[in-house]
Amino acid sequence: MSDSLDERARVLLTAGQTGQATTIVLRELGPEIFGFLTGVLGDHDADEVFSALSIRLWRSLDGFEGRCSLRTWAYVLARHELGRFRRGARRYAEARVPISELEDVLAAARHTTRTTMATEKRIKLTSLRDELPVEDRTLLILRVDRNLAWDDIALAFADNPEVFSDEDKKRESARLRKRFQLVKQRLVARVRAVAPAL
Repeated sequence: MSDSLDERARVLLTAGQTGQATTIVLRELGPEIFGFLTGVLGDHDADEVFSALSIRLWRSLDGFEGRCSLRTWAYVLARHELGRFRRGARRYAEARVPISELEDVLAAARHTTRTTMATEKRIKLTSLRDELPVEDRTLLILRVDRNLAWDDIALAFADNPEVFSDEDKKRESARLRKRFQLVKQRLVARVRAVAPAL
């Protein structure tokens, strides 16, 4: 059995090979994370946020403490980048320089995600989901499309996951589960209203 992504990345980081660790994380999680960003933002904006996320991952991977899986941590970073993007923090976008050793990984993640999402039904369902507020759409994608556990989703929604206590996690998980049920009910009602069109 092969080593987990977390183990392989930890070995590379211990050896001081941050670039290679970032590459394997983006190679394995990139298509999934880019798909999440595309679902929340659409193609063009997802490109910008994914690029920023990739740089943030590269710069901060050495500081990853392993309190959650790399997959969960990548979603935490992705959600924080979404927040920065939505607040209009694009001022650094023009000054960004691509990370040359990651360019092919980023391109592969984008291509893989786009080709798997191109069915007619998916497009119609995505348009219904796009009518939801961004936070609800994010919650839906993380739980349904990405199958993240509630504790991991709570971390992704945390403003400061570094100081997120077990009690905070439990409380936020319960709140998000309740919110998810409401989102699901609204979406089901909307699907029923447009069912003949599908």
